[in-house]
Amino acid sequence: MEPAADLAVDIPVGPAPVGDDGSDAAARSRRTTSKATGQRWTRWIHVYTSMISLVLVLFFGLTGLTLNHPDWTFGDEATTTTLTGTLDGVTAADGSVDFLAVSEELRSRHGIGAAVADHRVEGTQGSISYRGPGYAADVTFATDTGRYTLVVEQQGFVAVMNDLHKGRDADTSWKWVIDVSAGVLVVISLSGLVLQLYLRRRRRSALVVVGVGLVATVVLAVVTL
Repeated sequence: MEPAADLAVDIPVGPAPVGDDGSDAAARSRRTTSKATGQRWTRWIHVYTSMISLVLVLFFGLTGLTLNHPDWTFGDEATTTTLTGTLDGVTAADGSVDFLAVSEELRSRHGIGAAVADHRVEGTQGSISYRGPGYAADVTFATDTGRYTLVVEQQGFVAVMNDLHKGRDADTSWKWVIDVSAGVLVVISLSGLVLQLYLRRRRRSALVVVGVGLVATVVLAVVTL
């Protein structure tokens, strides 16, 4: 019979070494988790940005069409009104034209709500111009007699919307709306593209469509110019 010592078996102590397969699996798991997180956040940004800006996107899309077709007034034509009268006071104590007093009197009499775009005086003739989206009012007055003529042109609803699209004669708050809308559209476009790049089956077709659209846009721009 062989001694018991000869039957002893060396048993490794401690954790078994991790092979290359384990390291690769862990790395793949981390990459998959990061990819899923990025895709989830991109989808969240794309969806909620689209929902928040839905009305603005519709507005600028529809007014883009009406801007490209200025004859689409839908029967809502512009109206021009001419008014005359005499101002109570034109000059200040120092003999200069008191444009503020003249403007406030005209606003009170005729309900002018637009901002002053220009004012000037030449000899005995003064003038003030008011501008707003789809609205124009021009007054000329005599600095010696106070007699004035006010011409008000009010555009139709479509023209007002077109001016808002362009930011023409709009106040600062609306210009901020335009800037924010432009930024939102950029975010929607880029997040939509990134979402397609996350999908391996659609990645190539998405890039092809983007390339075709880019080439078509450049060609049309060059032909137009």
